[in-house]
Amino acid sequence: MAVVKSTLPDTALKITGEALQSTLVDLLGLSLTAKQAHWNIVGPRFRSIHLQLDEVVDSARSYADAVAERAAALGVAPDGRPETVATASALPAAKDGWMKDTEVVELLVDALGTAIGRLREHIAATEQADLVTQDLLIGITATLEKQHWMFQAEDSPLRS
Repeated sequence: MAVVKSTLPDTALKITGEALQSTLVDLLGLSLTAKQAHWNIVGPRFRSIHLQLDEVVDSARSYADAVAERAAALGVAPDGRPETVATASALPAAKDGWMKDTEVVELLVDALGTAIGRLREHIAATEQADLVTQDLLIGITATLEKQHWMFQAEDSPLRS
């Protein structure tokens, strides 16, 4: 039963719907991973990384809502259930327990890098299918790349 009828042709809708669903899962997974690290980080850089993790969580949650609403607007029911995120996420998971600040930085660099790589695939896939969705994905990628850069800079080998 289709509640909302998309203006996209069926093939474009399928490509776009898959890109949006995959992105939704990645963003929800990223927000959970970052929050887990936020609660369990220890080390000399605790405060700065703790606060930076909140920025990642806020961005990921906000974008997850935008992605889910874009899917719904196209007639694709978004699936953000915990079991869907747990089984479909391709992002690295946080370990159990306390995490050293260096471990958190490494985790976030990896998680953001994976999410960005997958977003870039979805950007390419939606180029012909739906430019509106592609534009949304480009904006998300820009924000995540900024966070990726900031976490990489945390562990830069260049020290004065």
